[in-house]
Amino acid sequence: MTPTRPPTDPPGDDTLDLRVDDLVALLTRGAPPQPPAPDTPAPIPDTPTPGSPATGTFVPGTPATAAGNPAADTSAPVPGTPTGALFRGGHPHRELLDGDLLDSVASWSPAATSVGSFRLVPVRLERDLPLLARWMNDPAVAAFWELAGPETVTADHLRAQLEGDGRSVPCLGLLDGTPMSYFEIYRADLDPLARHYPAHPHDTGLHLLIGGTTDRGRGVGTTLLRAVADLVLDHRPRCTRVLAEPDLRNTPSVSAFLGGGFRYAAEVDLPDKRAALMIRDRALRHVL
Repeated sequence: MTPTRPPTDPPGDDTLDLRVDDLVALLTRGAPPQPPAPDTPAPIPDTPTPGSPATGTFVPGTPATAAGNPAADTSAPVPGTPTGALFRGGHPHRELLDGDLLDSVASWSPAATSVGSFRLVPVRLERDLPLLARWMNDPAVAAFWELAGPETVTADHLRAQLEGDGRSVPCLGLLDGTPMSYFEIYRADLDPLARHYPAHPHDTGLHLLIGGTTDRGRGVGTTLLRAVADLVLDHRPRCTRVLAEPDLRNTPSVSAFLGGGFRYAAEVDLPDKRAALMIRDRALRHVL
């Protein structure tokens, strides 16, 4: 049986059979090219993040995780969070890498604290390596930083930051002129850590160890955490939050942050630990 042919269109009727994408192409043909959205700049080439032993600040030490090690974490940014606005294709936006990434830590003024005058001094490898290597071999520090061994182990860790792009600055902490602690001030929003929480532009992270045993367990770490967070907020006007992520098992560290004006924000699963995300907000710095 021959199939019935559909009736032809009435005389004078014109028909147009187009797919949706053909129609869109037809309607937009000849239209001027649209500029890219202002919030989606082109990605930049991958820049190695300086090596960092931890994604948090700890008293007296801090465990090694993926922060500062891009090879250790290749997960994508969390969709729908501010982190997605910081990265494109896994790379930080070009404008976030312009200029001095940490606003000249070397020029930051001393802080008057209840335990003395405190100052951050950027590390010089030839001057500071023996002292820092000795601290890293203290069992209480090595348990978290995992940098025990010959001086070359500590040197490699420091050199990765000193020869990097400036997103992490290793510093000695001087109390009344005496070196007694080690800090790393780093751009948390440009670190692989940013893939694990809703990062904001210019979020600044802290890593800390107290070198001298006489300065541990008597509240010095708490005092210095508050002082250094205030230094960051005072000298980095674009930074609205100071972050750290101590290991949940490191109860003294979490307590020190709480005492230093940080608030507990969340638990985060990092490659090598489950951490407490601690945040000190600019808006709350005079409240907490």
